Amino acid sequence: MSVSDLFKPLTLLHGPAMRNRFMLAPLTNQQSEYDGRASEYDQLWIEQLANGGYGLVQTCATTVESGGIAFARQLGIHSDAHLPGLSKMAKAISNGGGLSAVQLHHAGHRANPQLGGIPAPASNGVVPDTNAITTEEVERIRDSFITAAKRAQLAGFDGVAVHGAFGWILSEFMSPYLNNRKDKYGGSLQNRARFTIEVIEGIRKACGPDFQIGWRLSIERYGLRLEELREVTAEIFDREMIDYLDLALWDSAQMVQEGKFQGKTMLSVFTELNRKGVRLGTAGKIMSAQRAGELLDEGCDFVLIGRAGILQQDFPLQVAANPFYESPKLPVKAEYLRQRGLSERFINHLRGWQTFVAPGSF
Repeated sequence: MSVSDLFKPLTLLHGPAMRNRFMLAPLTNQQSEYDGRASEYDQLWIEQLANGGYGLVQTCATTVESGGIAFARQLGIHSDAHLPGLSKMAKAISNGGGLSAVQLHHAGHRANPQLGGIPAPASNGVVPDTNAITTEEVERIRDSFITAAKRAQLAGFDGVAVHGAFGWILSEFMSPYLNNRKDKYGGSLQNRARFTIEVIEGIRKACGPDFQIGWRLSIERYGLRLEELREVTAEIFDREMIDYLDLALWDSAQMVQEGKFQGKTMLSVFTELNRKGVRLGTAGKIMSAQRAGELLDEGCDFVLIGRAGILQQDFPLQVAANPFYESPKLPVKAEYLRQRGLSERFINHLRGWQTFVAPGSF
């Protein structure tokens, strides 16, 4: 395939098609109001992305419960008070021609008490002096994901993306290292995956056949097992439970270092599955037009643009204009980001990434 193939439409099992193969990855930016309402900076950021040529734009990780917060100034969808700001964001994306999705997030055992978070570990001993949440509490959080999806639909979004990566609550429950429960949500792989499956099934039932559901999955750390995640993914593909899989890799080219799939790319472990009508994309150091095009050759249906989209919000338009486009090299000076419309709140968040903002630049 060529870079031009990135601009072919992509149909999804539910709802409208993506106009091209570019999806904006969910990007933590810590610029909302303290109560989770969308700020003026959120709106400006979304407006920039909405006019950037993406086929689908996801919000940052958005809290389904106030107690599930992980970051200061994290966007929320756990209250009807969040609806006006979310509706404005959805409308901006639609006016720009792209599809929209809210990424639904609960921090689980990593919820931050200093921000009002209530750690919700799958097991005893993961958080000091904190017991595992009860079966009833798991079911409450499950229902909060579903209610949040309904709220996203009411706000005008085309769908939601369920955050099942990076040790947050759904990922946590999938891990045999973090989950040693004895109830129906622990033990066997089927039980550990039950939380995720019930969230996805519940959203589909509540939101109907025209609402899109994505699922973000990561493979590394937190005791996750590649072979198990592949098995769960195969079932989700076979049952066509989601519209797209967002495979969150730190590097889209990284290799499996051990085990059954040693020597293969992590991406290929999933692209080789029969995905039926489900679409698959990946994130991870996609910083050039050529790399984005290569990933279609490697079996992806679409690509997720993260860091490159922060550096140049209209990355798809840059690629359309120049099939050899390459992102600016990191790190960049803070002033570079200001000139591209990033708020000081967002820039301060990026300073936490050692390789993003040049040290000493103000």
